[in-house]
Amino acid sequence: MKNLVTKKRYVIPGDVITTAPLRLEGNVVLDGKRIMATCMGLSDVSSDSVRVIPLAGVYLPKIDDLVLCTISLVSGSSWFADMNSCYQGMLLGQDVFGRGSYPTMKEMKARLDKGDLVYARIANSDRMREPLISIMGENLGKIDSGELVKISPTKIPRLIGKHGSMIQTIEGATNATITVGQNGLVIVDCEESDGLLKAIAAIRMVEEQAHLVDLTDKVKKMLEFNGV
Repeated sequence: MKNLVTKKRYVIPGDVITTAPLRLEGNVVLDGKRIMATCMGLSDVSSDSVRVIPLAGVYLPKIDDLVLCTISLVSGSSWFADMNSCYQGMLLGQDVFGRGSYPTMKEMKARLDKGDLVYARIANSDRMREPLISIMGENLGKIDSGELVKISPTKIPRLIGKHGSMIQTIEGATNATITVGQNGLVIVDCEESDGLLKAIAAIRMVEEQAHLVDLTDKVKKMLEFNGV
């Protein structure tokens, strides 16, 4: 198939993005042969799919999303976590202590207590109840260091970039380690204060200029000009 990748552009509901036979990924609808936007945002057409990245909105949990969340309550054999959403995440004690375990409240709080930050995966979500989260898996669990940055969840795809290109650009130029939650929360960890500040500035730049094309190049130039 001919390469159909196009530059991102502003669209509003009803705008025709393409007539190519592509897979519909998000915020688009098929009308005959026309693929149209269903929200205001940035069209994103790849070789086999099309979507619109919305410029406003709230985070709605989806299974396998990776999220950063703060423990808000320790109750019985579960933790509840603020995940920057209209939903709270629920982390079961057995996810941490293993099946068949019956930890005491003291043991629960010793492992994770109110205010602790965790990096978790959405294990189950059906919009009818609080989603289950899990910290079983590589790089998941309690976060002990770093600066928390909050951006609009709808800007997260731009912060990540194609195949992680934006994050790699920022990390490479600042020596920072960036952990991205798809719920709009980001942890930036860097031993050098200059690198930390520049990484945060780059993240803010992405949030503010998410609608611009060639954003990765713009961020790269900014970081090179303000090199660590």
